[in-house]
Amino acid sequence: MGKELYNNFPEARDYFEYANELLGRRITDVMFFGSELELFETINTQPSVFLYSVILALTQKDIVPDVVAGHSLGEYSALVVNNTLSFEDGLNLVLNRALIAQKICVKVETAMGAIIGLPDDYVEKRLNEISKESGEHIYFANYNGPGQVVITGSKRGIRVACKIFKEEGAKKAVPLSISGSFHSPFMEEAKQELEKIIRHTKFSSPTCPIYQCVDGLAHTDINEIRNNLVEHITHPVMWTNMVRNMEKSGVKEYYEVGLDDTLQKIVARMCPDKKVVSIMEVQTYHGIK
Repeated sequence: MGKELYNNFPEARDYFEYANELLGRRITDVMFFGSELELFETINTQPSVFLYSVILALTQKDIVPDVVAGHSLGEYSALVVNNTLSFEDGLNLVLNRALIAQKICVKVETAMGAIIGLPDDYVEKRLNEISKESGEHIYFANYNGPGQVVITGSKRGIRVACKIFKEEGAKKAVPLSISGSFHSPFMEEAKQELEKIIRHTKFSSPTCPIYQCVDGLAHTDINEIRNNLVEHITHPVMWTNMVRNMEKSGVKEYYEVGLDDTLQKIVARMCPDKKVVSIMEVQTYHGIK
């Protein structure tokens, strides 16, 4: 993850080495040579993804964004790209976000599940009913695209909900291999702890609007952005609304900055007449993997 960037671009190498210095350890060794087990350690996963996406976005000079948006963790990367957060502060928040969330997750056995092929409003209605009937706490975590959502809650609750949604016609309704209950009220304690750090972090006026996860709307006011970042911890990711609102505002080209093409596929289905590609398609990155 990021090794080709490091080897081919001096600016990217400088960012990676600066991150090693900030963290007081060589996270690049884990990113470039680590085992899957090492990469999935809490202290490594989110900082690694953050570093890769931010450095990938900042090293190229082919495109300058008119707007930015990030899905969950990606919102922190987006806030660095539009200069609301410094590289240093973004990395610090992401590391603390990971460690605090993990600490809360071990206290309660929770899970997440993917539901595909049912209308969002139907899943939302049934989720409330299933939660009441089963006595389990189950919530929406991500509105990823029409008919493609993630739910979260107690382990038993997720198993029950997935079984019911499958019986009721979902193309796919399966628990995910993710522990924890992110973007739900289960994260209230994590929210309170991370909020203290967010409130003491410097936020600068952004160079372009950011569409945020909590409401799907564009924001440039730093107080709104900060407050939304706090609420983000216990609030579902409104990616469907974010894409629809970007489209309404006139966005015609979407560049995904990340490890795979997950968001590209979602956005391409929602906006079939728009250009939707990986940032690896820009001229700067031609010839590297």
